[in-house]
Amino acid sequence: MSFAQPGFDERHKLLAKAENIVIFPSALRGIEREGLRVSPAGTIAGTAHPAGLGSALTHPYVTTDYSEALLEFITEPSIAPGEVLSQLRELLNLSLREMPQEFLWAGSMPCQLGDDSDIPVANYGSSNIGQMKRVYRLGLGHRYGRKMQTIAGVHFNYSAPDAIWNLLRIQDRSSLPLQDYKTEGYLALIRNFRRWIWLLLYLTGSSPAVCRSFVKERQHQLQPLGGDEHTLHAPFATSLRMGDLGYQSSAQDSLVVCFNSLDRYVEVLREAILTELPRYRELGTCDEAGNYRQLNAGLLQIENEFYSTVRPKQTARRGETQLKALADRGVEYVEVRCLDLNPFEPLGIGERQIHFTEAFLLACLMHPSPQTYNEEYAAIAENQRRAVYRGRDPELQLQLGDGSEVSMQDWASEIMQYVSRAASLLDCANHSDGYSDAVAHYQAMLAQPELTPSAQVLQQLEEEKITYFRWTMQQSLKFTEQLRAQEVNADSLQLFAETAANSLTEQQRMEQADKLPFAEYLAHYYDQYRQL
Repeated sequence: MSFAQPGFDERHKLLAKAENIVIFPSALRGIEREGLRVSPAGTIAGTAHPAGLGSALTHPYVTTDYSEALLEFITEPSIAPGEVLSQLRELLNLSLREMPQEFLWAGSMPCQLGDDSDIPVANYGSSNIGQMKRVYRLGLGHRYGRKMQTIAGVHFNYSAPDAIWNLLRIQDRSSLPLQDYKTEGYLALIRNFRRWIWLLLYLTGSSPAVCRSFVKERQHQLQPLGGDEHTLHAPFATSLRMGDLGYQSSAQDSLVVCFNSLDRYVEVLREAILTELPRYRELGTCDEAGNYRQLNAGLLQIENEFYSTVRPKQTARRGETQLKALADRGVEYVEVRCLDLNPFEPLGIGERQIHFTEAFLLACLMHPSPQTYNEEYAAIAENQRRAVYRGRDPELQLQLGDGSEVSMQDWASEIMQYVSRAASLLDCANHSDGYSDAVAHYQAMLAQPELTPSAQVLQQLEEEKITYFRWTMQQSLKFTEQLRAQEVNADSLQLFAETAANSLTEQQRMEQADKLPFAEYLAHYYDQYRQL
C-alpha cells in the first residue's frame, strides 16, 4: 500500500531550492518543561512556591501548572535548538538552587501520592486573574481528581518563517492574505499531526509504568510488573500519560473538535464552554459558603481544558481569551503537547528529540492534508488509544479513516520516509547532519522496539529488580545533582534574582490595581466567548 499523494514532492522541490532553503534557519522553537517538586522522602512537596522563584503569576520563565508543586519552565523562542536547551538548563539550575531541600521528579508519571487532599492546588495571589487561574485548577480537581494535576510533560512550540508560508502561498496560487494562508496551513499541519500522533507516542513515549498509588481507587487495565506489586504497567505500553489515566476525560468523549477551519474550531470550543453539563451544574460554581468550586458549569471551563495533543496558538494579551486571540489574529504557532519527560535526559528532553520533532512537524506541513471527517476523527482517537497501551506490540494494526486497518510497521515506514526528507532539508539549511542522524536514531526503533524509551524504562526496572518509584527517584536525584553542580556566572544569578523580585512587585501592583469584584471580572471574561 502507499500513502503518497500529489503535493509533497512539489513542496519539497520548491523548498529545496538554494535560494529558498536558506530561510529555514529562521524558524522559531521554544520549550515549556514541567517538573514536579518532590520531598527528600519521594513524596509530592507540600510547600508553597519557592520564594526565590518569584511570582508564579508574573514570572516570565518559571511558573506552576495545575498543582502548586508542578513547576513549569519556559524558554524564550529561539532560532537555534541548542539555545533553547541552554536556556532550559540554566533555568533548572537556577531554580534548583532556590529549593535546596527538594528536587525535580524525572518522570512524567508522579512519585508516591496520598489522597487528593494531599495535593496542593496552585496559588497565584489575590488579583482577579490570579484567582481565576486558581479556581480553574480547583475545578479541574473536582472534575477529574487532583492526581491528574501531578503529571508532567514537555510542550514544544514551533513556528515556520513567514517567508516559507509566502513561498507556499505563491505556489498554491492562493489569493488569501498571508496570515489567513498561514492559519489554514497550520491547521493542515495539525490535521496531519493528529493522524500520525501514534508514531510519536511509539518513538518517544517514556511512561509505560506507574506507581500503584497513582491508580488507587481508580479503574485501570494495568498489571503488576513481574513480582513487583508496587509498579503497574502494560507490557507493550508507550505513554500512559497520553491515555485514559492521564490527560483524557470521559466527559469530553462527545466533544468532536474540528480542525478543518479556524472558524469551526473556535465555534466548537466556544459552545463547549458556554453549554452546561448537568453533572457540573450539580457540582455548583460555588459551595454553601460562597467559595468558588469551578469557573462555570460548562463542558469546558475555558479552552485549555480541552486536552489536545497539539494546539493552534496565538499570543494572548493580558485578560484576553485564547479563542479571541485566535479569532482576531489567526494562528501564530503550534504547541505540541504529547511529549513525555524523557527520564534518561537531565533536562527531560534532548537535542536529538528536538531535531526529530521539528522534522516531523515539517513533514506534517509539507504533506497534503485533506479535511478530517467524523469517521477519521474516531480512527485517530482509536489509534492513539492503541499506541498508548499496545504501541510496541509487533502485531499492532491501526485504523484508517475508511474503516480498513493497516500494519503499524508499514504505515510507520511510509511516514518516516517523509520525515527523513524533511530532515535532509533542515540539515542542508543548517549545514549539519543532526536532523538526519536523529531520524536514523528513531528509525532503528521501528525494527527494534526494545530500543524505544518505554521499553528501556521497563528493562531497567526488571534488570535492577526495582520499583518504578525507586528507579525514577534514583534518576531524579542523579539529574538534580548534575544540574546543581554546574556553574552559573554571577550575571545570570543576579538577573534571575532581579527577575524574581520584579515578578513579585508586578503581582503586588496587579493586586492593588484590581477594583472590580471577582464575579464581575469573571462575567466580563466570559463575555468574550459570547461575543465571538
